[in-house]
Amino acid sequence: MDFDNLFRAQLETLKSEGNYRTFAELERKRGAYPRAARHKDGEVNEITVWCSNDYLGMGQHPDVVKAMVDCVQACGTGAGGTRNISGNNHHHLLLEAELADLHGKEAALLFTSGYVSNWAALSTLGSKIPNAVILSDAGNHASMIEGVRHSRADKVIWKHNDWRDLDRKLAAVGDRPKIVAFESVYSMDGDIAPIKEIVQVAKAHGALTYIDEVHAVGMYGPHGGGVTEREGLADQIDLIEGTLGKAYGVVGGYITGSAPLCDFIRSFASGFIFTTALPPAIAAAAAASIRHLKASGFERARQQAQVAKLRAKLDRAGIPHMANDSHIIPVMIGDPVKCRMISDILMNDWGIYVQPINYPTVAKGTERLRITPSPFHSDADIDHLVTALATLWQRCAISHAVA
Repeated sequence: MDFDNLFRAQLETLKSEGNYRTFAELERKRGAYPRAARHKDGEVNEITVWCSNDYLGMGQHPDVVKAMVDCVQACGTGAGGTRNISGNNHHHLLLEAELADLHGKEAALLFTSGYVSNWAALSTLGSKIPNAVILSDAGNHASMIEGVRHSRADKVIWKHNDWRDLDRKLAAVGDRPKIVAFESVYSMDGDIAPIKEIVQVAKAHGALTYIDEVHAVGMYGPHGGGVTEREGLADQIDLIEGTLGKAYGVVGGYITGSAPLCDFIRSFASGFIFTTALPPAIAAAAAASIRHLKASGFERARQQAQVAKLRAKLDRAGIPHMANDSHIIPVMIGDPVKCRMISDILMNDWGIYVQPINYPTVAKGTERLRITPSPFHSDADIDHLVTALATLWQRCAISHAVA
């Protein structure tokens, strides 16, 4: 078989459907966030990034940068191996203590990414709890879906954010061990789960509760503990999973929970056991970021203010965006080719970088621009973005209705 021809044919199909992904070559500049340098065809131009998951710009914060540099000077670069084989560093333990404190839990466990923490934790729980059933929200992230699939446990999908449907399906499962897996903030629509009702239903049926807070940690609550902290529900949830690669501006994932739960995952999860540990400097930088956001509410308040300003100006300009209570603003396009075209024009003509979100990340017909204002986007930046979108809206005659 000519494998390269097979690969080319499938890639051409992606391109014809408008779903082929192209990556911009960017270079972030410390102290200039959200500006970045764009490299293309031998030229370098400044652009403004509007789609970063470094929601609060903490990847640029002087304390975080210093912590990483100082730790590299002290410890070197890599961890030296898995946590079991020479890679268990003092900075890992300090970071796990910070994370456990952040969520009011007994323990925490680090992973190399949020994807891995979801995959490893859910697959371990589902495979090692005898006769378990995992009840997964229909909108859960690919990492959670992969973890459930890998566990080979029986699964039940409940309607997105519908705690009444969850209640019915939990009752139908009967007396088997049950794990309820859901998210707080859903990354593409930006909607927030009815956590209180979900937890009440789960507890009524004796289920273990598992929440993904990756798009909420650092962003909500008086100390950045997420939506669960903001709503006073963290103590009622068995496992809180999060990331260090979004609001905390570094990289890595984690789980928090009781000491036996975290030790159970540590002891049985292949995604933890057989993976080289995070470099100590990453752990030191993440701990510095968490400590800062535990004490400082400035970044959260400023970011929320800029989100509100952008939403109001999009409304005045007649640009449809999906309503939600989070920091994520999906501007709906509804066509993959137009979505890619608008993204390209924004970059090339306006110096605005917003990556198109097409299938399979979102369902066909719901293609969008996912905009994430930061505390460092100025009012002038917002005006420039809205002017550009309004101009393109008229040019492209977009009339897609927002659900």
